[in-house]
Amino acid sequence: MASTPAEGQRLKLLSANIQAGSSTRRYSDYATRSWSHVLPAGNKRAMLDTIAQLAGGYDIVGLQESDPGSWRSGFTNQTHYLAERGGFDYWTHQPNRRMGGVASSANGLLSKFEPLEVIDHPLPGRIGGRGVLMARFGDGDAGLTIAVAHLSLGAQSRLSQLSFIAELLADHPHAVLMGDFNCTADRPEMAMLYRQTRLQPPSCAVHTFPSWKPQRAIDHILISDALSCQTLKAFPAAFSDHLALSVELQVPAAALLR
Repeated sequence: MASTPAEGQRLKLLSANIQAGSSTRRYSDYATRSWSHVLPAGNKRAMLDTIAQLAGGYDIVGLQESDPGSWRSGFTNQTHYLAERGGFDYWTHQPNRRMGGVASSANGLLSKFEPLEVIDHPLPGRIGGRGVLMARFGDGDAGLTIAVAHLSLGAQSRLSQLSFIAELLADHPHAVLMGDFNCTADRPEMAMLYRQTRLQPPSCAVHTFPSWKPQRAIDHILISDALSCQTLKAFPAAFSDHLALSVELQVPAAALLR
């Protein structure tokens, strides 16, 4: 049984686009190593072990581009694998994109605390295959809501997706939205999210993409104004093309209680 944090204890969160355990160390790898995104090769298991070692130091982890068990991952559910290797009592995933039986992609959540409820929501967009995974901890207004999302490349689709997410989170005073947003925090569609929810813009831009020479802050951990946090930090997630992002939150004692 996972422990319950005392009043004032910090909760450590991590968000990581793990690129299904593939390796990308330079732009040319997108062309020369494109096979690793569809074939069960490239030492993905070792990559996952490295990510599990990083993730194990956190209380709750949001994953993007985690393969739920297709040919390219050797039919390994990567979210489950990371939960076992990282020491997480609870895990869930939301398969989104399926390319036949060759490759698939999912949002995932690893937790050392038991969620009260987990809900999968498909996101709108011109092209299907995006979703937001929501987990609720605790009860009532003091409860904590964690949402994990991987948004579209197109601004119009992101606007529709963020409008949908804003509606879901509007009445949650203790909320966290994390993931790969594919846009910076100052985009117009992001401003709409801040207006319609209690989520706040990040205090500083932490560049996460590309991982070998970070120039764009497109991965985010957004928290509501009722929560306090320490500075965001970025770390390599093995050889994914995104850096992982971490934050420590101050949460009420009831935020994780059932």
